[in-house]
Amino acid sequence: MLEEWQTSLKNDDTGRKIYNIMPSVSLRATNWIREDVIFFSQHGPFPAYLKRLHLSDSDYCSCGGIGTALHYATECIYTVSWHMRKPAPNFEQEWLKRVANNLVSRQRIRGIIKFISGNRYLFRPP
Repeated sequence: MLEEWQTSLKNDDTGRKIYNIMPSVSLRATNWIREDVIFFSQHGPFPAYLKRLHLSDSDYCSCGGIGTALHYATECIYTVSWHMRKPAPNFEQEWLKRVANNLVSRQRIRGIIKFISGNRYLFRPP
């Protein structure tokens, strides 16, 4: 059963964001909470995601940047209290893996997601 699941995960086109962080299936539960899943899957209150689903006309954050999960974690003026160092583009995947495996970093991510969710009016496109 685990082999079938692993093969399915490996060969499927969906779930690539999480697969790139956790490429192996397991029966052990992760210690991720809702905010972790939202950030690492990048399926949440992010303008870039909402535009991709045609739920918004713009993928811009109200600060002027492209509203992605990485934008909020590293450069948005509204989330500066939780910022982390922005990775070079070719190291973004490695950065996500390190953040996912670091409890202090995940606490920051949780703070960002809770703030965005509670203050959506701040993040509307300009």
